Amino acid sequence: MIASAARHPDALRLRAQLNAAVRAFFAKRNVLEVETPVLSRAGNTDPNIASFSLDFSGRTDGAPRTRWLRTSPEYPLKRLLAEGVGDCYELGRVFRDGEAGGRHNPEFTMLEWYRVGRDHRWLARETADLVQHALALVGRHARVVETAYRDLYIEHLRVDPFTASDDALRNALGDIAIDPAGLVRDDWLDLLATHRLQPAFPDDQLLIVHDYPASQCALARIRPGDPPVAERFEVYLGPLEVANGYHELRDPVEQRERFERDRAVRAGRGQPAPPPDEALLAALAGLPACAGVALGIDRLLMAMLGTGRIADVLAFDFARA
Repeated sequence: MIASAARHPDALRLRAQLNAAVRAFFAKRNVLEVETPVLSRAGNTDPNIASFSLDFSGRTDGAPRTRWLRTSPEYPLKRLLAEGVGDCYELGRVFRDGEAGGRHNPEFTMLEWYRVGRDHRWLARETADLVQHALALVGRHARVVETAYRDLYIEHLRVDPFTASDDALRNALGDIAIDPAGLVRDDWLDLLATHRLQPAFPDDQLLIVHDYPASQCALARIRPGDPPVAERFEVYLGPLEVANGYHELRDPVEQRERFERDRAVRAGRGQPAPPPDEALLAALAGLPACAGVALGIDRLLMAMLGTGRIADVLAFDFARA
């Protein structure tokens, strides 16, 4: 394990090399780098993500004073896509309240990009290509494995995540004790992933998991079937999740319904309910068919350097900021 990045300049140099490699990767593919606002009128409604907010003291001309620090650049990037900008990406800082610890920092670096006319399976492979490009900077290569979410659980845990009872999912945790109060089905599935599946992923493996339960759709399309699945994917480098992507939903009516469901869950938990992003909803009807993905640069650096501490890849972590 390396020392704190502030005392280990190699980590900072590697970050600079990675940033340059990312930009070269997309320049070669004619994907445009853009910048979007860090402060927004709308926050993230996802019940599992907490946004920072602040009040602007200057002139607003009737607009809300409360603004939200972005948890990702997703919404404005989609607005640019709807305006016809084409394939694009952003590399920048994002912010999430309440996430500080060994693997989390309240501000971190996210790479997010969108590919017009592509689906989640195609984009998952491009994501793997980018990660391999990054690993080459430290003389490494990973074996790429693709699997459906359902197959992953059946193969490794012998439970069907789509049909197993909640009791069966709890029992699959084995001797891992979890307080069940307030937990729902998707919580148990997530706990199985973090406690039973991810720790066993080999360090030299780049795992693509695709087609999630429809209840975990977020902003992804749902593909009808028996059962229906959310057209999304996650990429794991060893035990670390490094990327999360979608075949993007383009229906503003359905997206509004999802935002309102999120807000209802947040209200039930006593959490603040940021307003839905009306600008995004207005733009969705013009969004071209596309897929998008967010990749955590700090997580990728952690995997590249073989450390489990995010502080090791930051100039100053939250405790020292």
